[in-house]
Amino acid sequence: MALRLNSLDEDFPEKFNALATASRGALDEVGPAVADIIKDVCANGFAAIADYTQRFDRVSIDPQTARIEKGEITAAANRIAPDLRDALQLAADRIFAFHERQLPKDIMYKDEVGASLGWRWTSVDAAGLYAPGGRAAYPSSVLMNAIPAKVAGVRRLVMCTPTPGGEITDAVLAAAHIADIDEIWRIGGAQAVAAMAHGADPIEPVDVIVGPGNAYVAEAKRQVFGVVGVDSIAGPSEILVVADSDNPVSWIAADLLSQAEHDPSSQCILITDDAAYADAVVNEVGAQIAAHPRREIVHAAWQNNSAVIVVNDLLADAPRLVDRLAPEHLELAVAEPDVLFARIRHAGAVFLGRYAPEALGDYVAGPNHVLPTSGAARFASGLSVQNFMKRTTILQTDLAAFSALGPAAARLADAEGLPGHAGSIRRRLEDN
Repeated sequence: MALRLNSLDEDFPEKFNALATASRGALDEVGPAVADIIKDVCANGFAAIADYTQRFDRVSIDPQTARIEKGEITAAANRIAPDLRDALQLAADRIFAFHERQLPKDIMYKDEVGASLGWRWTSVDAAGLYAPGGRAAYPSSVLMNAIPAKVAGVRRLVMCTPTPGGEITDAVLAAAHIADIDEIWRIGGAQAVAAMAHGADPIEPVDVIVGPGNAYVAEAKRQVFGVVGVDSIAGPSEILVVADSDNPVSWIAADLLSQAEHDPSSQCILITDDAAYADAVVNEVGAQIAAHPRREIVHAAWQNNSAVIVVNDLLADAPRLVDRLAPEHLELAVAEPDVLFARIRHAGAVFLGRYAPEALGDYVAGPNHVLPTSGAARFASGLSVQNFMKRTTILQTDLAAFSALGPAAARLADAEGLPGHAGSIRRRLEDN
């Protein structure tokens, strides 16, 4: 059963801190194996990729057959049911519209001494997207990761996805077709991340790697960071629901389990101000788990990682608990969600009101569902257009502006013991 806490209990601070700091990841366990895979790919290129693909996915590939050609992608897009195709297109359109508004603006201005200053935003040349395969095939994640890159102006978008037993989900290829992904390779695991980061002919390296994956993929992204940029090192999914007793019990139970079904390491937490309502939700969660098609997964997540917290007053008590947890997903299912939200600082994505379940945001609302986990929302944001862009600062000074700023710059160079810096400035000052 999920952990039960009450903020009025004497030992609440200690137990809540243990909940907030509990580790649900396993990256340390796979680190050495991932390092060996990356080293092998760097040393042996595509031959290593082919060996791992045969070993882990039971698929034989070579440089000619590893790439999924456009004909296969188009055929898959045509095979899916029309209503699924329409749903994917609706999601894509809304994701595009939301992220288009994130495009940053270039700035140039002239200051009081006449110096021209500013910055320019440009996209990376190439981005890599990892898309899980097998049972964890999520076409929505393809759209969420690919569309911001396209909006940013990335010229080459590469997707790697495992095809265990040679199978790939048509909906994943259909999503890739809608998102206009340039290359798709039937490669998965840490070896796919290594190929995108370092290259493995015929796969050319990229500049940024994004997308979800298992512990091996997450650890591989951590290890190649610095060679390439990455979106984040994602941990297991999590949801925190702040709910009053005016919500139907079945709704809140279903919202909690919407994230529990991802993985046994997922976490779902309820904060409410009504102990009887908390009991009712717990009972309903139990009933829904019993009937759930993924009952083993949701039961493990609920039993081992989750919690129900009763507080005295939602407005007074919930914000500090939310900020301490900094959840990936935060639902504020209360009468005045805006008032409560104004007191909260840390969450990956927030869903306001009784009719904004997190699951809606996972698919068609528009904001990105790639979000910081494990408390990283304290310092990190969800995937956006800016993950695929970089900012270049600009300076232009004429003689007057240079003369106004140069003496102070030279003096600071002297103070730091850098005569070359000072000389670069003073030679110009002395010649004018």
